[in-house]
Amino acid sequence: MKPRATVATETDRAADRATDPIGDGGSRDSRSSDSNSTAGGRDSTSKPQSAARTRQAAGGITWRLRLHRDRALILMTLPAIALLLIFNYIPLLGNIVAFQDYDVYDLGITGSPFVGFDNFTRIFEDYRFWQVLINTLVIFLTQLLLFFPIPIAIALLLNTIMSARVRAWVQAVVYLPHFFSWVLVVTVFQQMFGGAGLVAQWLREHGHEGFDLMTNASFFKFLVTAQAVWKDAGWGVIVFLAALAAVNTDLYEAAAVDGAGRWRRMWHVTLPALRPVIALLLVLRVGSALNLDFEQILLQRDQVGPGASEILDTYIWWTGIKTGDFGYAAAAGIFKGLFSVAMVLGANKVAHMLGEQGVYSKK
Repeated sequence: MKPRATVATETDRAADRATDPIGDGGSRDSRSSDSNSTAGGRDSTSKPQSAARTRQAAGGITWRLRLHRDRALILMTLPAIALLLIFNYIPLLGNIVAFQDYDVYDLGITGSPFVGFDNFTRIFEDYRFWQVLINTLVIFLTQLLLFFPIPIAIALLLNTIMSARVRAWVQAVVYLPHFFSWVLVVTVFQQMFGGAGLVAQWLREHGHEGFDLMTNASFFKFLVTAQAVWKDAGWGVIVFLAALAAVNTDLYEAAAVDGAGRWRRMWHVTLPALRPVIALLLVLRVGSALNLDFEQILLQRDQVGPGASEILDTYIWWTGIKTGDFGYAAAAGIFKGLFSVAMVLGANKVAHMLGEQGVYSKK
């Protein structure tokens, strides 16, 4: 039988080899450290090597080893990074025309004279611009109040359906209009609620006066909200159904054992599980307050009139791009981007105050 000291020494050496990621280097490191200590610590390379060994022993890894380890993943992401740079970030350099009296035909970017912040001054002095901004925010708030809760309600309804076949059929029917273009959506609403639509004709046949919702300026914000609900509600349902699928079913069983009915289970189990997703989507939705559907509004702009249907995107297109005033349009676009960033930061701050993570976690 070996002495206890010998057994303890072999056990320590085995533990050192197990924690050493480079095999039997632990014994060599111990011997080299002993020789360095006997030399009085005059070796200048001992400190970097000891620091690297400390990181490796702690489970860390240097950036060169990470590049070598993940070289295949890096090569796979290079095409996506290149596309992102070419189509998203390099075009940002064109925002310089917001500070120029830009002439797209003769002078170009390099020859157009700089005018400083004159284009931004024109925006702030344009009363029509502020009217359009207020109209855009009114339409956004209408859609936020009437459209945003509908996908949540549909997801909760589908979650209560026990039959998988019925649930799949309803989800497919609700999701199908998402693939329709806005031209088709506006055409369907025109055939249904226009002056010569099916509803107006049915009312006239039964002795009532017909109506035309497609040209009613005061009803326009509700009309575009109804179109957005019919087209995109099914898309939002998918996100909330995915969040509901991650809820632990034991929570429902425990709540049922405690005597909670269907409504109490939904209020105390389902909705708390959806709160992080609702907060995240709400922050993103608030951040895109000025990004309403350009094509949807443009198709109906002439029917209702620009007074009720003009939004920021159509106003920039009409007064900036269509008339050739690209400097004014670029300045309005920069203002729109800064306003959206401020809205995201503000909404995310409110989410943090309510205890949710939002877009990014609070440090």
